Amino acid sequence: MAHEPRHDQGHEAGRTSPPLLRWYEPGQGVLDGRTPGPTLLWLHGGGFFRGSLDIPEAHEVATTLAGLGLRVATAGYRLAPPPGLGWARSFVVPGRERFPAALDDVAAALQDVLARSPHGVVLGGASAGACLAAAATLRALDEGVRPVGAVFAYGFFHGVHPRARDPRQRSRRHRRVTHAPWALDAMNRGYAGSRRVLGDRLAFPGGHDVGLFPRTLVVNAEHDNMRASGDLFASELAASGVDVDHHIIAGTRHAFLNRPGLGEFTTTTSLIADWCLSTRIQDPRS
Repeated sequence: MAHEPRHDQGHEAGRTSPPLLRWYEPGQGVLDGRTPGPTLLWLHGGGFFRGSLDIPEAHEVATTLAGLGLRVATAGYRLAPPPGLGWARSFVVPGRERFPAALDDVAAALQDVLARSPHGVVLGGASAGACLAAAATLRALDEGVRPVGAVFAYGFFHGVHPRARDPRQRSRRHRRVTHAPWALDAMNRGYAGSRRVLGDRLAFPGGHDVGLFPRTLVVNAEHDNMRASGDLFASELAASGVDVDHHIIAGTRHAFLNRPGLGEFTTTTSLIADWCLSTRIQDPRS
């Protein structure tokens, strides 16, 4: 069984209240003599403008993975303004910051986690956290640091969301409205802050050169308007020669990792743990 998470305010990221790191260590006897694997640096989702380290997609996922023998660190990051508030957003939600604030926080967290992870770091996240993890992977590669892997759960990676051609792959019920393409594009604009940033590879890596990415696991929900971006990004990685494992979890919808009672939650966390623990260990700075 995994230990309770250890809280650690370990990086500044240019702000007075640094994002929080939480460490989840495998409990006694979990590894059963196996060589420890890499650390997974895991980022929650929430459309860039909501979410925290306390939601199931962060805490329950990390706790479950640690119970399966994987060392996990979850990192907070500065949130963007909610989409659609226009000029009033600074009064309604003060203290919010757009790109690149969240990426700066994740990059700082990665440096902390690298310093404490002799077997390397896998960068991963869910939904908007997957986009941030992909962007942080690109930034790390630019800086001469090579994560040993990447894990993306129902992520989106393109400044303008591609549309699913097959209606069976689209969101259902109320999410046909809340996750409508126009709403998703408004969410991206709220994070980016300008049309120029929508095309920035460190804001939305989709459609850019990803040939240096490490081994990557992509897990997408079956019925999800964001699946089109996740599927396309997996194809872009594979076309660039990256070793990609791409899975569609049958019967699921977006953010299903926020529902730990689902069998699909167990299936996916087991898949992530097994994949990370099988990742070949190498020098993360090579």
